[in-house]
Amino acid sequence: MTAKVGVADAALEQEYRAGREGAGLVALARATLDVSGPKRQDYLHAMLSNDVKGLRPGEGCRAASMTAKGSLQAFVRVLADASLVVLETEAERLEPVLRTLEHHKVGAPVRFATRPAAVLGVLGPRGEEILTAAGAELPAAALDAHRETRVADQPARLVRAGDVPGGGFVLHVSPEASAVVRAALEARGAVPVGREALDALRVEALCPWYGTDVTEDNLLHETGLLELLHSSSKGCYVGQEVVARLEGRGGNVNKALRGLRLSAPAAPGAAVTADGKEIGWLTTCAVSPRLGPIALGYVHRSHFASGTPVEVNGAGATVVAGFDTAVAA
Repeated sequence: MTAKVGVADAALEQEYRAGREGAGLVALARATLDVSGPKRQDYLHAMLSNDVKGLRPGEGCRAASMTAKGSLQAFVRVLADASLVVLETEAERLEPVLRTLEHHKVGAPVRFATRPAAVLGVLGPRGEEILTAAGAELPAAALDAHRETRVADQPARLVRAGDVPGGGFVLHVSPEASAVVRAALEARGAVPVGREALDALRVEALCPWYGTDVTEDNLLHETGLLELLHSSSKGCYVGQEVVARLEGRGGNVNKALRGLRLSAPAAPGAAVTADGKEIGWLTTCAVSPRLGPIALGYVHRSHFASGTPVEVNGAGATVVAGFDTAVAA
């Protein structure tokens, strides 16, 4: 039993170091949707939370798809090209997003087409080097900039992605090409990263993901991603009234995602307490080789401040604004 634990710890350490200091490779459970037609950007601009209308070919942004009541339906990456817009979202959210887009279409000259795709993430500071060695031409140096290129001689769309920990890239390739591309990247030094190491890196980067940390029960203000996913200067879109109302009240919400340093490992769903009262819960939990037990979770606004002491499963914990400057729990 001891030997097995040691092997697991060594594998976690290797994967974690790859994502933090080298290059890690992950398969992402995401899907893509092609949006075409002469008014595609105008239509998406009226549907999503960010400025889609102003995107030029090769540019992109991340946005939220919301209900009229402001509930978060999905996080969406929007990639503008000369003849279409590619949407990337969690695979399990593709159908609800498509259903919403179709519902509001009402004669708008736009068309939607699902296209099978494998979505890979390359994270870590050596990502550029390894992708270039595998034949890729890099997109412009801007968040969510993208381009069509070839990796291991396979057609791919390469995106600079801010939603993989530590910065990095997302690759869209055909399912048939996925194994060839993965093998080529691994041969040049990319290390496959499992969920435990990925979660440790993601929590350290305060990088919430839809489905794990965010659901339809949440509002955009609760995620900490408002500035990234929302344009305050654009016109109306689905859910905009709720966002504007909250902004008019100073953006105050009763709960919000925060990082937590833990004194003992915990599991998602564990209650966060203070003075014997439940004031939140954990969403992603990890054991970082560098920092020990850490988590993302929701806490009440009375405990938003970095350094606030709380408890998880009766053990001490500390709310943090960032892990590199955090005080140990």
